Amino acid sequence: MTTPLARRIAPLWTALRIMLILTVVLGIGYPLLLLGIGQGVFPSQANGSLVHAADGRVAGSALIGQRFTGADGAPLPEYFQPRPSAAGDGYDPTASAGSNLGPESSELSGQIHDRKQAIAEFNGVPEAAVPPDALTASGSGLDPHISARYARLQMERVAVARGLPIGQVAALVAAATAPPDAGYLGEPRVNVVELNLALDERDPAHATHARS
Repeated sequence: MTTPLARRIAPLWTALRIMLILTVVLGIGYPLLLLGIGQGVFPSQANGSLVHAADGRVAGSALIGQRFTGADGAPLPEYFQPRPSAAGDGYDPTASAGSNLGPESSELSGQIHDRKQAIAEFNGVPEAAVPPDALTASGSGLDPHISARYARLQMERVAVARGLPIGQVAALVAAATAPPDAGYLGEPRVNVVELNLALDERDPAHATHARS
C-alpha cells in the first residue's frame, strides 16, 4: 500500500529519470556521435577547412578571405587581391557583415567609382575591364573567392611583381579555379587565399604577406 507521500514523489522520480536519460542521450551521446561522424567522414570541414603553408603552419581557412596589404594598408602587387570586405577592417570573422547599402545608395555608387579607378590603375587595365565582383563586398564580408575573370585580370601584374613567367601564374590560376556548383550554378571562381598560398610555395622569395 502506497502512502500519500509516495504517490506525490513517484511522478517527480519519473520526471527525474527521464531528464537524466535525455541528458545522456541528447546532451552527451548525440553530440559525440556527430563529432565522430564529422571527424571520420569530413575531417577538414569539421576542423575549419584550414589551409597550411609548406612548413606545416596554419595559413588560414579556405572559407575566410584575407587582406593582402602592406603595413601602410596598400595592396601588395605580388599577390592576387580579393574583393572588398565590409567585415570590420576587412575579413574580420568576428564582425561578419555586408555594407547594407542599396543599389540606389549614392555612397555605394561613390565607392564603386573609386574602386574601379583604383583597380584599373593598379592593374594597368581600362576601367571597363574591371568585373563587378572586384567592386562590391559579399553579403558576409568573408567570401575568399573572386571570379575567374578578376583573377585573369590580375595575372600580369602578379607575374611582373614576382618576376615569374606569365604562363606559370596562369597555370596556378587555372589550378585554383573551381567550376560552377553542380556544373551550372554560378560562375567559375578562384579562392584567393589558396591561390596566394600556392604562389608563395612556387616563389618563396617574394612571400611577404604575414599570415597568422
